[in-house]
Amino acid sequence: MNSIAILCPNSFDYILNKTGNMLIRYKPESVSCIIDSDKAGLKAQDVLSYGGDIPVVANFDEAKEFSPDSMVIGSAPQGGFITEIYRMELRSAIKYGCNIYSGMHQFLNDDKEISLLAKEYGVKIYDLRRPPNPPHFSKGSWKDRKSKVLLIVGTDCDTGKMTTAWEISERLKKRGKKIEFIGTGQTGILLSGNGIPVDAVVGDFMAGEIEYAIDQIEDDIDLIIVEGQGSLTNMYYAGVTLGLLHGAMPDYMVMTDEPNRKLDVTGYKMASIGIVMDLHLSLMNNFKKSKFLGINLLTLHMDEDEALNTIADFESEFQIPTTDLIRFGNRRLIEKIEEEIS
Repeated sequence: MNSIAILCPNSFDYILNKTGNMLIRYKPESVSCIIDSDKAGLKAQDVLSYGGDIPVVANFDEAKEFSPDSMVIGSAPQGGFITEIYRMELRSAIKYGCNIYSGMHQFLNDDKEISLLAKEYGVKIYDLRRPPNPPHFSKGSWKDRKSKVLLIVGTDCDTGKMTTAWEISERLKKRGKKIEFIGTGQTGILLSGNGIPVDAVVGDFMAGEIEYAIDQIEDDIDLIIVEGQGSLTNMYYAGVTLGLLHGAMPDYMVMTDEPNRKLDVTGYKMASIGIVMDLHLSLMNNFKKSKFLGINLLTLHMDEDEALNTIADFESEFQIPTTDLIRFGNRRLIEKIEEEIS
């Protein structure tokens, strides 16, 4: 993927274009343009406050000016199924010769029209959410594991778990640490080139797939970082979160939270960060001792004074490093992790 067109019809914003935004943040040199008719004419910087001059265009016909070789579906329609507007742009991209990367629950390789068109034009379709086949069942191999595992968890969906996992991974690598990143959603898999789309795995095999992915990593790694999903207190996605926890059997965790969020993504009252942290530790107690090394906050919708005061309050209450890595840097979070694994 040397020149990516990100497809996000009517959804190029900070939240909805999650997969596309991470490419814009971490691989901007590979992104040629963004497709969203609502914001055509703007630049990525105008919408996200990062991404520089990456242009937003109305459709794939306009994207051709930038000679893309790949199309990444940056946002998914409700339920993860392609609508006609997505289908229309996919047709145009395939006919132009673009490979397609999709993180939707509806597999494009199983879509007769799209798959036949891809075959006709000699392009490849990558369904990032397709689970392993055959599946892997848990074996309890964590009991003999030599490498340390850090799992990133959260108080809700969209609290920055993927960003936190990737930032910690990259910052530790810059300090000379041998780090392996396991993506568990389409964004993490796309960025890292490996992982398990855990929310597409049959429930009985969720823990086993994460365990298996960890087992494939060499023992001489300083730290394995596993991207978290959902939240134990989110009524829609807690099952995925629990499967991930039992598969990773983490030695360490980092909590993510948006402090001024009152309702979770289901519209239900948020549990306090302390309750969610205690719940994770309680669930781990029967198996092994795990601990929180820090907290990473999403303070996008807080002014600087409010954000820094909240960080100070959390550090005082929980006695672990707290920061917003994107906004305020390490603030000893990375140092704390480095101390634990050295």
